[in-house]
Formats: sequence, structure tokens, C-alpha cells
Amino acid sequence: MATIDGICEAGFEPVKKALEHSLDSGADVGASVAVVVDGRAVVDLWGGIADVETGRPWTRDTIVNVFSTTKTMTALVALMLADRGELDMHAPVATYWPEFAAAGKERIEVRHLLGHTSGLAGWEVPMTEADLYDWDLACSRLAEQAPWWQPGTASGYHASTQGFLVGEVIRRITGTSVGTFFAKEVAGPLDADFHIGLDPRDDERVATLIAPEALPMEIEPGSILYKTVTNPPTSADWTQHEAWRRAEIPAANGHGNARSVARVQSVLAADGEVDGVRLLSPGGWRRLLEQQSSGVDLVLGLPMRFGLGYGLSSEGLPFDAAPGAFFWGGWGGSLVVIDPTARMTFAFVMNRMGQGTVGDERSASMLAAAYAALR
Repeated sequence: MATIDGICEAGFEPVKKALEHSLDSGADVGASVAVVVDGRAVVDLWGGIADVETGRPWTRDTIVNVFSTTKTMTALVALMLADRGELDMHAPVATYWPEFAAAGKERIEVRHLLGHTSGLAGWEVPMTEADLYDWDLACSRLAEQAPWWQPGTASGYHASTQGFLVGEVIRRITGTSVGTFFAKEVAGPLDADFHIGLDPRDDERVATLIAPEALPMEIEPGSILYKTVTNPPTSADWTQHEAWRRAEIPAANGHGNARSVARVQSVLAADGEVDGVRLLSPGGWRRLLEQQSSGVDLVLGLPMRFGLGYGLSSEGLPFDAAPGAFFWGGWGGSLVVIDPTARMTFAFVMNRMGQGTVGDERSASMLAAAYAALR
């Protein structure tokens, strides 16, 4: 049986059992799960192997690339700026980033970027892995291109581009990068071990991702899905490249563990304040619930409801959450769910990657156990 370490308050033992089962069954190799209620960690568990080649165990301080769960951190920064009156979600993006108005994009609003409805799900110009590490290049190419569909009419998951789009707006307002702002004004005050742009001294703590098995899949060349996922064709192997870790890719290369993900996002479940650290005014988080789209996403192919930077709870997801909850996950299986009614935040991260982006049966079982413990 897998050895599970950490804390688990009385009543939440089924969460631990779900993690044990996931590791013992081979569904997971190494993973961590956390549950925060009213700003207090009631579950903070980890176990398994962080690196299968060396046998290095997953420990309390192990961190891993969580892919698109990173988007929730970038969205939180945007919400903070909006709460301070520095960012208007309904203002044209060009208000802050004048060059963005090119190619008929002068009327695209900031909310369209956060809601995946801007029509800029990917790059039109061919991109390489190295191009993702050149912030100015990646942003300028997005500023120059035309949207792939009428902005605001549908969502098309901005898998990699959202971090550059929202991140450049943040940079134009604050004069600093998303990663720097996040470290100084979010992770630092909360003492949260989450990083957008990783320091070399933290490399030894990173769990090695295990790429998912390739599924036979036919994608129509030239389709929105095809252009989004093949330019460039992201590889799990990139996460072991030094350039990937040092860069800031605010939609995809955040590093953390379940504890730090839950710690940061619990601010939204606790009305903007945790342990005396206030990031948002009371009720300031509620603007994220403003629905931006509802329908089958043009990239994910799933029925989705998007708010400002988060998915809104709806039917058809791989997990069950309360109607007022919101969430997002990362390629491979990481997931964070925030339920302000229950004042609960759930987070799961792992190194064995599955196929999805919005959670799977592993996180679903642990989340269900957490909800059951609250009842």
C-alpha cells in the first residue's frame, strides 16, 4: 500500500482513502491533495513517487508543473487589479495595449480574454517551443492577427494564448510581469509555494511528469481545434527543459503542489481574505461569476460555461460540484475547485498525466469525498 503523509482532520478520512486507492491502483504514481475550509487546511496529503527513474519520493515540498491550473493564478491577479479600479473588464483591450487594436480587434474587451471568447485561441503564424519563451514575440504576433471567430459569440479554449493576452494587459498596467506581481503580492503574503517562472534552486523539488498515452485522433486540418493544439504542439517533455521552467507562460507553466494551489485560491472562497491577508475587497471576487459563454467550446468540444477566468459549475463535467462553485484544471489532471457557499477550496496535482483538462475520475473521487465530509 502507498504511504500517505500529511494532515487529515477527522471526518475527511475518505479523501485520504481515495488518494491511497489512486496510488495503489496505479492510476497515480505521485500526487498531492488539499482541502481548505474557512481558510484552514483540513486536508494536506501527499504520497507516491516524484521521479520514477530515480525513485525519489513525493514529499511535503515536492512541486510539479500544473499546466492550465496556472490560469487561475493569472485570473486572480486580473481580479485584484479590477478590484483596485486599475482594470476595467469591459474596457477594450486596446485601452491598455494600443497595438492590440490591429486587424479589427479594437472592440475586443478584456473580459473576452478571460472568458476564452476573443477569437484568439492560438497563433496564426507558425510558433516553436522557443517562441513561447520570447514574451514580446508571442504577444506581438497575437496583437497583429485577426480573430478566428466573432469575439464574444462563443468560447474557444485559449490553451496557451490566454496567459500572454491577459499577462500583457497586466504588464501594461503594473509595469511588471505576471510572475513577478504574483510572487510579490499573492504568493509572498500568503506564504504559498507556487511559482510562475521557476528559480533554479527549486529544480530539485520538481516531480517529473509522465506523459499520457497518445490516443488515435483525427482533427480536421485548418480547424480551430487543429490550429490551437498543433501550433506549437505542446509536449510534456518540455517541462523538463530549463528554458520552460525559467520562462513565464502564465497559462501553462506554473509550478506548485495541492497545498499551495488551494492556499491561493481559498482567498476566493473566503471572501477575499485568508489569515489576515486580504487580496480582494469583500464581495470583490463575485465579478468572476459574470458568465461570458455557455455552449460547446470550439476547442475542448465540451459544453462549458465560462466566467471571468474560471469555468462555472455545470452538467457534463467529469466531477460533481455545487451549483455556485467555479474551477479550472490543467492538462493531465490537476484541478482546483472553489465553492464559496461551502467556503471550501479543493486542489489536486499529480505527475501521471491523463488526457483531460477539466479533471478526471481521480480528482472526482477525492472531491466527492471532501463534499461528503462537509455534510
